[in-house]
Amino acid sequence: MKLVSYLHNDNEQLAFLVNGLLYDCDLMHPELPATMGMLLNFWDDLFPQMQQTEEAIRLDNLGEGNGVDINEVKLLSPVPFPPSCRDAYAFRQHVAAARRNRKVPMIPEFDQYPVFYFTNHNSIQGAGDIQCMPDHFHKLDFELEAAIIICKTGRNIKAGEADEYIAGIMIMNDMSARTLQMEEMKLNLGPAKGKDFATAVGPCLVTLDELEQYEVPAKEGHTGESWNLQMTCKVNGEQVSQGNLSDMDWTFAEIIERASYGVTLHAGDIIGSGTVGTGCFLELNGTGKLTNPDYEEQWLKEGDEIEMEIEGVGVLKNKVVREESDFSILEKKRAFIAENGSR
Repeated sequence: MKLVSYLHNDNEQLAFLVNGLLYDCDLMHPELPATMGMLLNFWDDLFPQMQQTEEAIRLDNLGEGNGVDINEVKLLSPVPFPPSCRDAYAFRQHVAAARRNRKVPMIPEFDQYPVFYFTNHNSIQGAGDIQCMPDHFHKLDFELEAAIIICKTGRNIKAGEADEYIAGIMIMNDMSARTLQMEEMKLNLGPAKGKDFATAVGPCLVTLDELEQYEVPAKEGHTGESWNLQMTCKVNGEQVSQGNLSDMDWTFAEIIERASYGVTLHAGDIIGSGTVGTGCFLELNGTGKLTNPDYEEQWLKEGDEIEMEIEGVGVLKNKVVREESDFSILEKKRAFIAENGSR
């Protein structure tokens, strides 16, 4: 199934996505929920009925006359109000390239355990405009990722059982303001302001049963499901990034195991994969300059359109928009240093 949350009469509405049309779940069957949050909290009970209803829409024209064109609505995050959002660091290719570009060796701990950070779950959004402040435009970047949504409560979940806790997969664009990010991470805490302004996910949640044809073995020595899904990113129509979800070294199951250690995961929690190899301008610029000292850096600008696609999952489209404010915390810092000096 492909499931979408969209804005309907100023409220979130859960819908099936079938052949480009949206069918409200509660309209298609009176026992189905109107929101993704309700579905996730009763996932095991409601999932069979969801499958049957979606199949009826496809085969029996159950939704005839009730479908709404997906291009005519405002798409929300598939789970509009996630309890939390973690983002992992699961692609070795990206980590190794980024460290090589900084002329530092690959860190051995990457191969010992999966790592993640918490980002602002209140800044999760779907397709559409991404609002940016002036400081965000100092090396503004995208990050091409996949993400999962947790579908039931669990604690101390073992990797061998963790795939049962995954509702499905969606695209994630972990927007990054690199100047802010690098500034604050000098203090060995973060990322924070370089990341927390916007994370786009969607356009839909694709349940794992729909992705069975793409399943491949996890990498040697790893546990959990993996999927052979091509990943691309275009900026203003030009492809800048390409990878594959099967390139994840740490599986989502292994990330869930570590994330749930001594902690309760809740239905609706989002977990990102981290950036696929070549999946951001920071990596691409570093690689370009390593081979060509005259390489011209690329960064996102106001008005840029970002189009991310994962095979079998969909296309997530966002546009960079400038907020109507000239307030700058970078300028405030510079003024402080000018007045007080650096200590």
